[in-house]
Amino acid sequence: MYHFVGIKGASMSALAGIMHSLGYEIQGSDSEEYYYTEDELKDQGIKILTPSKDNIKEGMYIIKGNNYTDDNIEIERAKELNLPIYTYQQMVGRLTKLFTTIAVSGTHGKTATTALLSHVIGNIEGCNYLVAAGKGYASKENKKFVVEAREYGRHFLEYHPTYSIITNIEMDHVDYYNNIDDLLDAYRQYIINTEKMVLACGDDRYTKFIKTNRPVFYYGLDEDNEIIAKDVNYTEKGISFDVFVEDNYYGHFDLPIYGKHALLNALAVIGICYYERYDVKEVSKHLKSFTGINKRFMETKVNKTIMIEDYAHHPTQIKYTIKAAKQKYPNKKIITVLEPLNYSRTEKLGEAIAEALNLSDYSYVTDIFKGKENKEDYPNITSDLIIKHLKNGEYIGDDDSHKLVKHKDDVIIFMSPNDALGLKDELIEKL
Repeated sequence: MYHFVGIKGASMSALAGIMHSLGYEIQGSDSEEYYYTEDELKDQGIKILTPSKDNIKEGMYIIKGNNYTDDNIEIERAKELNLPIYTYQQMVGRLTKLFTTIAVSGTHGKTATTALLSHVIGNIEGCNYLVAAGKGYASKENKKFVVEAREYGRHFLEYHPTYSIITNIEMDHVDYYNNIDDLLDAYRQYIINTEKMVLACGDDRYTKFIKTNRPVFYYGLDEDNEIIAKDVNYTEKGISFDVFVEDNYYGHFDLPIYGKHALLNALAVIGICYYERYDVKEVSKHLKSFTGINKRFMETKVNKTIMIEDYAHHPTQIKYTIKAAKQKYPNKKIITVLEPLNYSRTEKLGEAIAEALNLSDYSYVTDIFKGKENKEDYPNITSDLIIKHLKNGEYIGDDDSHKLVKHKDDVIIFMSPNDALGLKDELIEKL
């Protein structure tokens, strides 16, 4: 029996579902407060218990969510019984050894690339997948496992992939990494764990700084990459391009995607498919049928108003999202509504976030979503650190959705880790 401490967490619930599908006996505990992930857990017949030391029995294996510390009553009981205790990433790491695993890492784009890759491989031959946003699937019949590999806390060092993808490397998680060299060192260790090969974005500033004895193949638009997109055409309907691999023509692609970042994500997927010798027509067909992932460029249209929800919170991600909207809607004004994520990121990157927001026609910034941080540790950090650098923008509060009504003919992008604070829903009612 595997007992999950914090089973309703997005990633934990997905892992629990995967292990249940693979035949493991699963149960877990969490708060009695409703969370959307519990619906699917119950549908699978997975028992959800109220936290209690009595839940922990001899012979169990314990999987601990990363938000739980050793003073948790169930963890304490597990230690008393000398039970094996694994973190989420340690358990995922054990699963990566059982399959041909493709791990997707990077500061930006790893969730989208993981979802896109699992969609394509899943349709061609079937695959198991785990996306950190809380999506997972498994079948005993599948030989492939596509997993999102988070660099935060060096979690991805627990994984043992056959292939690794590195979408990009940029300084983030400033509450954990000391500097870019510290981050690059984590990626060096991650690559060492890769069995077969690494595919990395060669257009990125830092990927080629990593020296390793593992084979690395680079993809991008620059001519010195092994996998190159040429004759790229950006339109309101998407992106068309040709792909060359090691100077040989591979195929032409017309995809309903927007922004250079989406093109690079697709190239990573195409690269894996090439080295796995999938038929290019099949690859193209299934790339074209991908409908996206939750909280990534999700669109809602009300009359003439286009609302886009995206989990962009880093300056680079914000730029990507705005540029994608401009590509798709070149004749509309672009309005951004940002809920900053974390005090530490706002403190270190506030001016860069504002610079990214300035690509839009007008911006609104809410109070900071604290995430796992405590306000007491950052008494002087507010969203004003962003707002004061905006060329055209202002603060917006929870009850200020009326400010957005004047943009009813525009594109409004809600960038938030917290479902846009309800501002989007309130705007829909007013429209």
